[in-house]
Formats: sequence, C-alpha cells, structure tokens
Amino acid sequence: MLSYYVIAPYHSRDDEVVMFENRMPRYEILSEDAIAVLDKGWRRIVSEIGVQFAKPEAVELFAAAGQKIDGEVVYLDPDFVLAQVALAPSEFDVQARNPANSVHIGGNNMVFSGVYGPPFVREGDVRRDATMQDFRRFCMLAQSFAELDSAGGVICEPSDAPLDSRHLDMIFALQTLTDKIYMGNVVSGQNALDTIAMTEILFGGSETIRQAPATISLINCNSPLRWDDRMLDAQFEYNKAHQPVVLTPFLLMGAMSPVTIPAALVQQLAEALSGIALSQLIAPGCPVIFGSFLSNIDMQSGSPTFGTPESAMGLLCTGQLARHFGLPFRSGGGLTSSQTADAQAGYEALMTLLPTFLAGTNFVMHAAGWLEGGLVSCYEKFVIDIELLRMMQVEFTPLEIDEDALAFGAHEEVGHGGHFLGASHTMDRFRDCFYRPILSSSKNFERWKRDGSLDAAARASDISKETLDAYEPPPLDSAVREELEDYVTRRRRELGD
Repeated sequence: MLSYYVIAPYHSRDDEVVMFENRMPRYEILSEDAIAVLDKGWRRIVSEIGVQFAKPEAVELFAAAGQKIDGEVVYLDPDFVLAQVALAPSEFDVQARNPANSVHIGGNNMVFSGVYGPPFVREGDVRRDATMQDFRRFCMLAQSFAELDSAGGVICEPSDAPLDSRHLDMIFALQTLTDKIYMGNVVSGQNALDTIAMTEILFGGSETIRQAPATISLINCNSPLRWDDRMLDAQFEYNKAHQPVVLTPFLLMGAMSPVTIPAALVQQLAEALSGIALSQLIAPGCPVIFGSFLSNIDMQSGSPTFGTPESAMGLLCTGQLARHFGLPFRSGGGLTSSQTADAQAGYEALMTLLPTFLAGTNFVMHAAGWLEGGLVSCYEKFVIDIELLRMMQVEFTPLEIDEDALAFGAHEEVGHGGHFLGASHTMDRFRDCFYRPILSSSKNFERWKRDGSLDAAARASDISKETLDAYEPPPLDSAVREELEDYVTRRRRELGD
C-alpha cells in the first residue's frame, strides 16, 4: 500500500546546499499485524538466543547496564534496547569540506554514495586487480557527477599499496580529489583513529567534527548474531569521536539467515538494534544509521544473487521498519550479480534501485559502479548507474500541476489535427521540458550505425574517459594539504611501509 510519510522539508543554513528530497509516497507492504509479529520475533532473539559481542569492553558496557552476560553472548532486555535506540537522533547533518556538498541524513532526504569494497576492477573487456590509481579515478568520477553525494569509502581495494598503510592513501584521496562527504576506514581501531585524525586536520580540530560529524563509517555484523572484534574496535573509536556509523547486518538468505524473508527481517532487527544499543552506551546521542544489506543465495550453486525480487521486498520492509523505530536507514543501490555491464547488470540494478526510492532510503551505498556481486568496481557500470540515478531522481520528483501546466493556450494555437512541435508553449519549454539522458541513444538506425554501432556499455566507457579527462580537482588550502601529507608520511613510516 502507498503510505504518505511526510515531514517538514529540511532547510539548511547554507542556501547553496542541494540534495535530493524524495517527497513521493512511500511504498509500504507490511500491515500493523505483520509489524507486531516481527516485533515479537526480534524480542525473542535478543532475549532468548542473545547476540555475541567479541570485544570485552562491549560486554562490560552491557553488563554495567544490567544485561545478562554469558561469556561474549549478551542476552538483552528488549525494552532496554528500545530505550537505547530512542537516544539516537532521527536526523542529523554530515559536513563536507565544501559546504555546498554537506548533507542531511533522515526524513525525506536521500544521500547517494559510490560502490564500496571490491578487490577487482573492470574496464572494458579487462578484469584485473584494483590499483591505487583506480581508487583515485573513481574518486574523480564521483566528484564529477552531481548525482552522487559521496565517493564512498573503500571504492576498490588497491592491491598495489601496502596493506598496513593503504588506508592512509585512500582517505587522503577522498579528502583531496573530492570535496564531498566520505566514509572512514573500519579495518581496525587504529585505522579508525587515523581517519579521525585526518578528518580533524581537514576540518580544523576535534571539537569541529564533534559538533557536526564529518565522516560516516560502515560497521558490518558478522551474521548470524555476532559483532566481531575488529568492527567493534572501529565502532568504539568512531562513536567516541561522535562520528556516525552505519550498523549493518550482512544477510544473504539461505547462508547467513534462514531462507524466509520474515525470518531474515527479524534477524536483521535483532542485529541492527543491538548494535545501535551499543553505540548509545558508548556515546549517548551519537548519530547512527540503521543498516540493511539483505539478499539471497542461488540455492543451486550457493552463489550470492542480487537484484532479486526477494531483496526488493526485504528492502521495502526495511524502510517501513526503520521508520517504525524512528531511525534513518541505509539499503539498496545499483546491485547486480552480472559479470559485465550488460542487460542483466542494468535490469538487476534497476530492480534494486527502484525499491530503494520507493522505500525512501536515507543513505544509499553502492549507488554507482557495483558489478559481479560486489567483487568488481566497473567504470562502465558506474556511468550506467549514474544514468539510472538521474532518471529515478526525475521520476520521484512530484509533478507541479497548475493552470499554466495544462497548456490550454497551446490547444487554441494549434487547433484540430495540427501538431505542437512549433507551438509557442513548446518553443518556450523545449530545452528542459523532458529528461535528457547522458547515456541512452535515440538515434535512428542509420545514424547509430554511422556513429560506430556503439552499445550502452561502449558509450558508457567513452563517457567515463571523457569525464576523467575533463576532471578538475576541487580547491584545497595548501597548508591543510601539506599537514595531511605530513600525517600520511609520518604514519606510513611508523607502520614500517
């Protein structure tokens, strides 16, 4: 059913800030009775089965708060969990070094971020290990397209940079090649501290980023029902610095959760809400995002699948549940299992991206560039996804209907049996009356053939190259850049790289 979830629009202090605001109705498929059943389900999991926290400090916090402990497993009072969740803000700001690119997370706002995590890159027919140069180029692409609010974090995993120190180069690239918000490193607590230190340099000190967060980080649950020590180490550091984290159960139904969507939703609630409860024990009032990464496996091969009807249904349910708990949420993106930027990549990406908009997702990771089940960052798919984002943002902008839009005068001018191509109403509006694609082709066959018979993937390749050639770095104070460079050099030396 369609549910009008309308709140007052966000008005930034900076009039130049432009974000996509989804003011269309939310598509909600859960009845009140269904929500009540799911609510009982997560309560049973956290209280009867418990959640494992593989970090002594986390267990100690729960114990001090009166929760039952058995080794690393915490048995949570559901009412305690809800009281902790209520401390998290329903909306919050994240500042970018260019104030025009700062964002507001929550409500009707949607924030779009690039692909995250792949070890490989595809460019044309070549699939190879990702490099630091690839990481920089994807930063440049993200900076160049206004549809993206962030390049992301681990846009790809550069294999040619030392493992212990590559996070320094990645954060430096995000800070200097873009002036949009960026995601922090979560490989370890120390990597989180490096991210925070570099963020303090960029924004002018710890108090500045405590007052207005300047980075977002992804904390994944090791599903089922386990928060591991490395992720928790990073969460502690970011929460103590009052930087928001996206607490995300990683659920592939049939592998990390039971095969039914309701069971996966209940597990997702238990994991996400328990992680959010911990964040509020670490730092009450710290902003968080309810994360969701929910799809399924192929029951014949065991391979993960994306862009499935089940993942779309789970996404729609997640949006409704996050609103039920008053939390901003992350889900969706341009996900696909396809090995190349082909028709499958396009329709599976749309199968995920459309419910992303219908659900009013607040923070969208993997919005551009995801390929091959998240193993590959792809230049062509990046451009295809930008086209999809552009189209969705137009489609999810409410119509303005007034007397002028009815164009009665055009009928008077054209009359019966005429055409509107040369009418005054058309001539006044032809430059911007319809969506103009950057990728799609509407040429006739003969002209398309003369121009090289390029399919969408080939055209996307050309656009990515042209965009990179035209890239200009955003300005950055030379003293700040030098201080960041000095920090990276010092830390690399300390790490022995």
